[in-house]
Amino acid sequence: MTQGGAARRTVLGAVVLAAGTGTAGLGTGAAHAAEPAEPGRSAEAAAAGQARHGGGYEDLPVPLVIGHRGASGYRPEHTLGSYALALDLGADVVEQDLVPTRDGHLVCRHENEIGGTTDVADHPEFASRRTTKTVDGVAVTGWFTEDFTLAELKTLRAKERIPALRQRGTLYDGRWDVPTFEEVLRWADREGGRRGKRVWLHVETKHPSYFRSLGLGLEEPLARLLRCYGRDGRGAPVFLQSFEPSSIQRLGRLVSAPRVVLLGAANTRPWDFEQAKDPRTVADLVKPEGLKWIARFAQGIGPTLDLILPRDAAGRLGTPTTLVKDAHAQGLVLHPYTARNENNFLPAEYRKGTDPAAYGDAFGAFRTYFEQGIDGIFTDNPDTGLLAAEAFRPGRGH
Repeated sequence: MTQGGAARRTVLGAVVLAAGTGTAGLGTGAAHAAEPAEPGRSAEAAAAGQARHGGGYEDLPVPLVIGHRGASGYRPEHTLGSYALALDLGADVVEQDLVPTRDGHLVCRHENEIGGTTDVADHPEFASRRTTKTVDGVAVTGWFTEDFTLAELKTLRAKERIPALRQRGTLYDGRWDVPTFEEVLRWADREGGRRGKRVWLHVETKHPSYFRSLGLGLEEPLARLLRCYGRDGRGAPVFLQSFEPSSIQRLGRLVSAPRVVLLGAANTRPWDFEQAKDPRTVADLVKPEGLKWIARFAQGIGPTLDLILPRDAAGRLGTPTTLVKDAHAQGLVLHPYTARNENNFLPAEYRKGTDPAAYGDAFGAFRTYFEQGIDGIFTDNPDTGLLAAEAFRPGRGH
């Protein structure tokens, strides 16, 4: 494989400096303009903080191992226990997904519907809040964070999301509550001090257009917290990510931290495109002209792995696309998602036996993905990812 390594990181660092906080329109049917940024720290203070805390993402290992919702293959996702284990297992970066409470606090959940990740169904005092909502065009039934105050949400406990596949994760049901993002920032600072190195975060705004329509915009409170905790500069130890490009553009007007546009299936459209009547699909965005557009306001993309290595009808990997080469040509890093150890999630040729919960040849799958030249990967199993990634890092044989 072609490593790229330090030379590519140097080029990408220059791209970040050139990009700064520049923005671009959404294209056909542009979304509403963002509100003006609130006053933040001075440029001098930001520069001092950046120098004090070290270099930017171009100095991170390649390929990067990103703990998907923490170490969610072993602990209930988006809990401090899952995040801490991800670091213990060697993750270079730990992911958070953000949704708001009714009173405007940002909390860490993969979705605003929390019936599958908390014990809310066991709380009779909240039974009447079970409802059906349409989120990004999809009808969802359950309990939603925007219907709870933070104090109410804190009475709940987290649980394993997919117990049928991860029974061992259920051992930890009830051990942790739902953390606020501010609690995570404080935790990251403590862990950084204890471990002697910065703790990197990969932070996603979930359903940003939906929440903005409720008066619960995500980007402004997120930017305030990032400024408060010194994670708002180009060298800040944080990636900001979203499936909605307009959310990334909005964040780019508020803070200078590196930004990543997430990309789903090729035949889908970002929800902000749907609302803005922008006809482009993900298939358009992964073409060279689409990637060039993204590079005007972001430093990376987070594509589903199928956009790099499609699967056939039998679930086997097919011919690689040109996405890695095309994205790198625009100076974009690639952080695809999501690698997991269980047969249920692996390409067919890497499964072992017929039990969907059993581990297959995860190392073989990781090796194939890394051979494509990706810059990092989201994984529920950071220890597996790290062992696989080390063989592809500069100076290591494979």
